[in-house]
Amino acid sequence: QVQLVESGGALVQPGGSLRLSCAASGRIFTILAMGWYRQAPGKQRELVAGITNDSTNYADSVKGRFTISRDIAKNTGYLQMNSLKPEDTAVYYCNTVIWTPGPGTSNYWGQGTQVTVSS
Repeated sequence: QVQLVESGGALVQPGGSLRLSCAASGRIFTILAMGWYRQAPGKQRELVAGITNDSTNYADSVKGRFTISRDIAKNTGYLQMNSLKPEDTAVYYCNTVIWTPGPGTSNYWGQGTQVTVSS
């Protein structure tokens, strides 16, 4: 079993910055991909940013403001969010795709962390 623990969500003023973290623990052999999603009230969950061994990708709405990264040795992913806007307000979820001998590829979600951008 794998657990994901997110942290870093907070209330921040427009123009401010936050750094979200997602720590994976448990039976992990290889993390194939990590992603950050968000869901605002009344809206569908959307992909914000993703990272694999070879590439990163971002939603158009966050390009140039958000940066996704990961520390492979620590099985931890990060989302650096700069120049935050009120429309970035949402619950942010971490997602990982993990490969383990036997079970193969599995998909895991964190519990979510609230980001509120408001003056």
